[in-house]
Amino acid sequence: MIIALPIAEEKVCMHFGHCQTFAFYEVDTTEKTITKVTSLVPPPHEPNILPPWIKEQGADVVITGGMGARAQNLFQAAGVQVVTGAPALDPVDVVNSYLQQELELSENPCDH
Repeated sequence: MIIALPIAEEKVCMHFGHCQTFAFYEVDTTEKTITKVTSLVPPPHEPNILPPWIKEQGADVVITGGMGARAQNLFQAAGVQVVTGAPALDPVDVVNSYLQQELELSENPCDH
């Protein structure tokens, strides 16, 4: 499984489309461990650009602070699970919490 997270200032970005990089965590879901991390600079933020690009990187899940409904719908149509409301913490901690089913989520701060 590959989990994608938008990153800003070395933390999970609170707004999906305004990140500096995306971190892609390849994980072993049986062992609940991170096996590989890749960090990539996304293409410029424009409508409908990021969901297909993230899917092309092999992502199965996107974890973010906030994401608009349109982007969520594009991910859903592509078969990528979206988790919103993640805290602005170290992405490794967020991924590990997700794998342990202990990730505490808040409301999605994006309303568009």
